[in-house]
Order: sequence, then C-alpha cells, then structure tokens
Amino acid sequence: MLIIGLNGSPQKEGNTAGLLLAALKAAHEMGAETRLLHVTDALHGIKQPFCINCTPVCEGACARENNLGEAFDLLRRADGIIIGSPVYFGTVSAQLKAFWDKSRVLRKEKVLVNVIGGAVAVGAARFGGQETTVKAIHDIMLVQGMTVIGDGYFADDAGHQGACAQRPSLEDTAGLLRAGVMGRRVAELAQATMGLRQR
Repeated sequence: MLIIGLNGSPQKEGNTAGLLLAALKAAHEMGAETRLLHVTDALHGIKQPFCINCTPVCEGACARENNLGEAFDLLRRADGIIIGSPVYFGTVSAQLKAFWDKSRVLRKEKVLVNVIGGAVAVGAARFGGQETTVKAIHDIMLVQGMTVIGDGYFADDAGHQGACAQRPSLEDTAGLLRAGVMGRRVAELAQATMGLRQR
C-alpha cells in the first residue's frame, strides 16, 4: 500500500510540507509505504509549465522522460494521495493547479479511479481560506474519480472537509492532530478498498 503526500507549495520545507509529513507519519504507522512528492520538483525544467490542451485527448507529451513523468509514474502506483496546498487568494497554489492540469493523461488512463484522497491546507490566519482551498482540492480529486474523505472518523475527526492549519503549521497542535487523523483515515480506507483499484 502506497500513500503519497503531494506538496503543492513552492516551499519544499514549509508549512504545507510539515502538515503533510504529519499525515504521512500516521499513515506509515498504519503499515503504509509513504512518499512526499513536491510539485515544484515535478514541474522543474518543463518548457511550458501550464497545460495548453495541446491535443484534445491528452497523450502526455509534456510528461515524457522528465521529472513530471516520474511523478505521474509514482501517482499511477498510489493507493492513497493526500494533497496539500497553502492558501493563495482562497484557493490552491498556482504550482499545484499547473501540476494537476497536466494530469489529464492520468484521467485518460483512469489510473486514479478509486484511489483514496484527502486534503490539507495551511493559511496565514486561523480563518484564512483553508476550507475553500480544501474544497478546491476535493474538486480536482473528484474529476479524477478518486474517493474523497473528510470528517466522520469514529474516534476523532480530520476536520469537516480536511485538515486545516494556521502557519507556522508545526506549532498548530490542532492542525497537526487532524493531519494525523487524515493520514490514518486515508491508510485505512486505502487498505479496505485495495480490490477496487485496477493495476
């Protein structure tokens, strides 16, 4: 079982990465293999960083023999993906949006159908747009056919939609706690639904 944390922040060691690492630690404790993937690394060196819909049916030309292709190969193996983003004007970062827009080839292949998805977001203020950012992450997951999780855990909860924190995230104990719940919940559902994913 592979759970991936997808860091949509331009900062590889910032607040979003810290929250994702808390979630991945909890997933690892549930027995999952975990990996942290940075969208900035995946997009590095891409000539055209934004999807321009170069072909009506995506052939994945921008993801051949480069970091983006390697990132997509990792996502093809995922049983669960926890996507994190800082709040930029009430939604996801441009880096995350650019990365996910280029994932049209994964949608064509239907490789993320029934992959379990969770979301985390970090804002500058306690009420700094985290929930709208989480909802934007849910939308991009739903278009891929992923199974999105949120609240509803029996013992404790991951937040109504996802785990939200205020920066500095490593000092936000409530945010870290909920990120851990998110990681456990993604791992549990990924384990329970292994047979639904075709590889």
